[in-house]
Amino acid sequence: MKSSVLVLNQDYSPITVCSVHRAFLLVFLEKAELVASAVNQSLRSVNQSFPMPSVIRLNRYINIPYKGVVLTRHNIFRRDNHTCQYCGSTRDLTLDHVVPSSKGGKSSWTNLVTACKRCNTRKGDHTPEEVGMALHKRPIKPSYATFLRDFAGYNKAEWLPYLGKSATIEP
Repeated sequence: MKSSVLVLNQDYSPITVCSVHRAFLLVFLEKAELVASAVNQSLRSVNQSFPMPSVIRLNRYINIPYKGVVLTRHNIFRRDNHTCQYCGSTRDLTLDHVVPSSKGGKSSWTNLVTACKRCNTRKGDHTPEEVGMALHKRPIKPSYATFLRDFAGYNKAEWLPYLGKSATIEP
């Protein structure tokens, strides 16, 4: 039961991801409704079988003041697919400020990228343009839904209608 379940607010906006056990309890206690179940999987008791939840919707609207993705080292690595944004290496990764801190660069989603130690050292205290380096892709601040869909590795086919299109889907 290590599977994850997408939890939707009453208005069908994604809130979080929880365990199958937690989702089943919410449905069983009638605090949520089952929107989609996992294909060919079920939960069993001694004498009953229940569909395994994949997407649930809360019966009551929950006001969440901030639904953003927290800026952490781990989340930057996830966004950049654990790949150096300059050379494509997947070894000896660090974080790099595109515009160095000494030149006014902030620690933000749009200024931090994953870089290998070699590229980070080569770039030093300069902008990529100053040393003739180019980023593979521009750093962005992901929304919560896009982070779940594209970067967090939680993709499931049943989730797509609630998170939007995605290139990679976990069966």
